Amino acid sequence: MSNFNQLIATIETINTTLRRVAVGSVNRMHTYRNWLIGRHIVEYEQSGSDRAEYGVNLIPRLSGRFKNIRGFSERNLQLFREFYREYPQISQVIINDPSMQRNTEFKIPQLVTAELQSTENREFTDISPTPELLVRHFSFTHFVELMRIQEPLKRAFYEIEGIKGNWSVPQLKRQIESLLYERTGMSKNQSALVETAHEQNQPESIDAMIRDPYILEFSGLPERSHYSENDLETALLDHIQSFLLELGNGFCFAARQKRITLDNEHDRIDLVFYHRILRCHVLIDLKVRKFRQGDAGQMNFYLNYFRENVMTEGDNPPVGLILCTDRDETRVKYATTGIDNQMFVSKYLTALPSEEMIRRFLEDDRGRTEHVLRERQAKYTP
Repeated sequence: MSNFNQLIATIETINTTLRRVAVGSVNRMHTYRNWLIGRHIVEYEQSGSDRAEYGVNLIPRLSGRFKNIRGFSERNLQLFREFYREYPQISQVIINDPSMQRNTEFKIPQLVTAELQSTENREFTDISPTPELLVRHFSFTHFVELMRIQEPLKRAFYEIEGIKGNWSVPQLKRQIESLLYERTGMSKNQSALVETAHEQNQPESIDAMIRDPYILEFSGLPERSHYSENDLETALLDHIQSFLLELGNGFCFAARQKRITLDNEHDRIDLVFYHRILRCHVLIDLKVRKFRQGDAGQMNFYLNYFRENVMTEGDNPPVGLILCTDRDETRVKYATTGIDNQMFVSKYLTALPSEEMIRRFLEDDRGRTEHVLRERQAKYTP
């Protein structure tokens, strides 16, 4: 006869085991869904009868039609399309999955996938883990991180080590950012280095798996709890900083919350970059609210301060970027005080992202960030 402590242990084991199975099932279906959506988008782009009518606006139009469904932002739809192109071999897993075979509308001709594989993708498939292993061990969020890696051998390395070490998404990101692949190549004792990396990784908790932002969108878990405006602003600044640096066309990070002092009064500029191609500073001011006329005046003050106190010989005048976002509207505006308008259009805008590109990024990112912040503080109740 079992005692009370044994009863507790048994219940905990049942709960932990079956919750993990449930999360694994959701992960797999979520991966299937995103891959299939990506496949149909690519198929439509190639042979849709009215595809010429939509052209480059296909993704924005799709996102607009599905605006009431969480997880169908333009960015996510682009990721689904990329996922299908980068991992065509996943078709084999879907075709062979009994649960998918019962849904005849999901059956996929193998020939279609084979035709879309590039030479590079075939090389990738040859050295990569089997599709079944990939789907079994990785969530869609893992695949998003892996798709950032363009070199086939490097991506396969992180796939293999991620499976061997059962890495969570944060663990995968940490190993990529710490250049494990590059360090392994230079290390005399490669196996010991990889073993150390695995030892540093702790198993991911079920709650952490459940809070994966892509899984939250897919599963439709309720949104609860609160977060501060400062939390949202900080997260958005992190993402804007990464977004501009990842553009790879001249942005160099200079400062965060840059303090400027004039007449013993202090102010701070949210983000400062130096653009090496334009040879000028780019000042960014983010407001988590609607645009106000005073925002332009404040940015003009920052620009004047930089022209008088920061610019050095050879520098061009600084340019400002005002970002205002609330639940109803996102507004992006370049501030060009001291720069001739014709020069700004002909010289600056050729090297800077358009206001529309930044607006779309910020609009999509705010929605995702708000959702993640809410769920980060919420307690999951099965």
